[in-house]
Amino acid sequence: MLFSVGAALLDACVLSVLHEEDAYGYVLTQTLKETIEISESTLYPVLRRLQKDALLDTYDVPWQGRNRRYYKITQTGVDRVFEYRGDWDIFKGKVDKILLSDGGENSTELTADSEASADTPPQENIERNDDDDKAGILDGA
Repeated sequence: MLFSVGAALLDACVLSVLHEEDAYGYVLTQTLKETIEISESTLYPVLRRLQKDALLDTYDVPWQGRNRRYYKITQTGVDRVFEYRGDWDIFKGKVDKILLSDGGENSTELTADSEASADTPPQENIERNDDDDKAGILDGA
């Protein structure tokens, strides 16, 4: 993907996934990888920070003689998810307005024709200049 994911967007994605269900690190990473590029080495510091900020809690579940650490969103984390979603709607709307412009009066739409003629002045300017030149020749200029 061309677009990089900043810390706030990554936090929002992690909290949104955990808002659906608790998960351990590997499953969380795989779920996020379906949408954004992320590695476990990137995810674990984010999880620790979210836990430190009281947005996540952890609990261990025995599995094949070991413990799996599960991450669970807190009520503060749920509140933050809804803040992020509101902010995302506003941000997405603004970006969509720019990226998905339909060529209205406040936008510039590039087409193959307009790119090819970008260095050529509009036809009306050429005609006006020709008339000015003719007038100069007739006036003896």
